[in-house]
Amino acid sequence: MDKKAKKKIQLLRTKIQTAQKQLSGARQQMDDPSEVERFEKEIAEMEAQIEKLKES
Repeated sequence: MDKKAKKKIQLLRTKIQTAQKQLSGARQQMDDPSEVERFEKEIAEMEAQIEKLKES
């Protein structure tokens, strides 16, 4: 893994942490159920990107 991939993974992990906090808040309020699904989808996509970067 090169420096660029490591930096991208670090950035994605930070974004995942932020999205997880937002997801937690969205679950507590449940004003908009589609918001919970959106955050879950975003987190899954970012985790898939991390796995793809690790493989390359």
